[in-house]
Amino acid sequence: EVQLVESGGGLVQAGGSLRLSCAASGFTFDDYAIGWFRQAPGKEREGISCISSRDGTTYYPDSVKGRFHISRDNAKNTVLLQMNSLKPDDTAVYYCARGDPTLGCSGLMSDFDSWGQGTQVTVSS
Repeated sequence: EVQLVESGGGLVQAGGSLRLSCAASGFTFDDYAIGWFRQAPGKEREGISCISSRDGTTYYPDSVKGRFHISRDNAKNTVLLQMNSLKPDDTAVYYCARGDPTLGCSGLMSDFDSWGQGTQVTVSS
């Protein structure tokens, strides 16, 4: 069974840091890009980072660029999201998902599958 499990969320003050983890199982991890997404109350889900399968190319939107850093450990089937300089606007449920094997990080959100259950990140002002 393909499974992705997020962990590491919590409550942090503005300016603080958190590190999220996405643990994968049930598929050949090296072959897939992994993306991180978030959804705040009343807002649409948005993509915030992606890391490609083999060469580890990373992608970030302007909203988190320079503050968030994604990495992967193919030996441990894990993707990490280091989040620094957190802002109250970063408050959301954070999800990881598996990219389409062909499109990878170039795919649309709808091309990602095997979504995890999410982990709550709350940033207080």
